[in-house]
Amino acid sequence: MRIVIVGAGKVGYTLAQRLTSDGHDIIVIEKNDERRAIIEHNLDVMTVVGNGASPRLLSEIGLEDVEMMIAVTDSDEVNMVACVAAKQSGVPRVIARVRNHEYLEYDTQTFGRVLGIDLIINPEMVTAIEVSRILKTPAALDVKDFTDGKVRMLEVKILASSSFVGVPIRKLQLSSNVLITGILRKDKMIIPQGNDTIEVHDSVFFIGDKEVICSMENLFVEKRTRIKKVLIVGAGRIGRYLTLILESSGYIVKVIEKDRHRCEELAKVVNKAMIICGDGTDVELLTDEGIGDCDAVVCLTDDDKLNLLVALLAKNIGVQKTFVRVGRLEYIPLMEQVGVDVVFSPRLLTAGTILRQVRQGDIVSITLFEGAKAEAIELHISSGSRLNGKMLRDIKFPRPALVGAVVSNGQPFVPNGDSILKAGDQIILFTLPDYATKVLDFIEGR
Repeated sequence: MRIVIVGAGKVGYTLAQRLTSDGHDIIVIEKNDERRAIIEHNLDVMTVVGNGASPRLLSEIGLEDVEMMIAVTDSDEVNMVACVAAKQSGVPRVIARVRNHEYLEYDTQTFGRVLGIDLIINPEMVTAIEVSRILKTPAALDVKDFTDGKVRMLEVKILASSSFVGVPIRKLQLSSNVLITGILRKDKMIIPQGNDTIEVHDSVFFIGDKEVICSMENLFVEKRTRIKKVLIVGAGRIGRYLTLILESSGYIVKVIEKDRHRCEELAKVVNKAMIICGDGTDVELLTDEGIGDCDAVVCLTDDDKLNLLVALLAKNIGVQKTFVRVGRLEYIPLMEQVGVDVVFSPRLLTAGTILRQVRQGDIVSITLFEGAKAEAIELHISSGSRLNGKMLRDIKFPRPALVGAVVSNGQPFVPNGDSILKAGDQIILFTLPDYATKVLDFIEGR
């Protein structure tokens, strides 16, 4: 697929890196020549210096055979104009990153439809929704839904008290509608087999029927406690969206922000949330505001080190669950090792959301996990698919790859070797990034 990416910042670079590794033909437009040179030097892509919203530039590039445009510059206006121009030039699918909430006061789908933009993505909203989803599942490190919510994947940390420790996977007493698809151990992802065992501090990925997965949560917490009180440190865009989401869901929310203007702006739009203008690293302030009574602390400032410090202070005081926003991806393993429960990157979440829209052939979506250490590929089995009518044991997927779930006639189930895939089915395939291209080539018969 030929794809134009407008903007070679962090998200643009991440997208170009991933899409080229999947074999797509990528053109990157970037007005900053230094950024353009970096991406051209490191990746096998065509680069162009200029304004991605310029009709002249787009005409010179030639959009006749371009199948998708993704606009992710720092300017909302450039992103929207670039997508509108591309759509008018016949590009089938266009995606724009838009961050200003004033553009998004109305339904984004309606707003996008008026402009002819297929998908508008707000990184801060994507991040806030992801954090709120995990907050609703106290035991979870990550939660992802597939096949319109019929299938759920749950990532949990294995505690020393867990009955799963030291037991071979094939001997675990799991529901027939649940499968372990991955184990993250000391920053290494494993696609497990029946004889593999689970160790203390492993992060384990379970997939299956959504209702069954939800009922498993009490297996992974020493004391099942629903999160009710949340402290948010940082009232930027993510903090604003998260506060509104949690407040509307019935959570008791406190927000600490040292910028008075941000505090005043947030106070205008919330109903019950308490806004505190102060320093989130002030131990006395945290104690006075009852941080120890909070069930979760979410650290959302732009400073990675500050976020880590606040999370560790919260953990030391006894907070049940800590969340940290991170800008530098290399910090993720370190933060997890020192005890932060959930570490997330808005950049990766945004890139992952966009990648789910890059569809080709029978592929419905591709979802990244753990900083792109693993991937879940959602496939639709068409009548002409090479998988149609095949027994699962007879399909020789490149290893490591594992079919975690199948939805047939609207019903999800965990398959076994005797399961037969048929036209109309959807499957979730779990694999590692280095093998994803081989898996996709196999599926598409290349």
